Amino acid sequence: MSPGVEGARLLLVEDDADLRASLVSSLEAHGYSVREAGTARDGLVAWAAGRPDLLLLDLGLPDEDGLGVIIRVRREATTPILILSARHQERDRVEALDLGADDYLTKPFGVTEMLARVRALLRRAAGPSADPAGRVAVGNLVLDIARHVVTIGGARVELTPREFEVLKVLVTHAGRLVTHGRLLRAVWGSAYSEESHYAHVYVSQIRRKLSAADATGSARGLIVAEPGVGYRIAEP
Repeated sequence: MSPGVEGARLLLVEDDADLRASLVSSLEAHGYSVREAGTARDGLVAWAAGRPDLLLLDLGLPDEDGLGVIIRVRREATTPILILSARHQERDRVEALDLGADDYLTKPFGVTEMLARVRALLRRAAGPSADPAGRVAVGNLVLDIARHVVTIGGARVELTPREFEVLKVLVTHAGRLVTHGRLLRAVWGSAYSEESHYAHVYVSQIRRKLSAADATGSARGLIVAEPGVGYRIAEP
């Protein structure tokens, strides 16, 4: 099992039932938690319900072209998208990538290569400050992006999935100001980009939980508010 991938949540949207079953089996054998769908509609429902860490997407779906799925996901989030498609033309790859896909594999492909692409996309999503296992540290605060685990001073911090996403955006931009709009678009989607009270409520909850778990007091002042603009993580 590859290090640091246990619990990473993937969504596979593929209409070929046999291929889908084979890929799910391979992904789960390497420690991933996988939801699956056979149509664009079911895939979008599953994505909205679970907000996976990565989307593996076929383009030739029976009810809608997968390009439409890319467009709708990109309106809401920066979730990494790996295309798995039988379309071999360069223009197909370019169109998918231009619409917001992160990588493209042409069928037939090897499972080993697919797994390598998945690991690379998850590492990239964790941000440039992540270690090879997908962990991001700021002082004694550590986020394990793949496993959705947060610790401070070695103590586990229990966050809701949405709180984790808020903290992940801030930590992966440590030292840099994250505006309210950018934070809201990354976590809630573009429709909520003006709802700054959402960010205030969630950041307050995160601060409280970090302080409760931290015996050293280092959580105090970790998340700095820039009034009317946004938040930043204060680097030690």
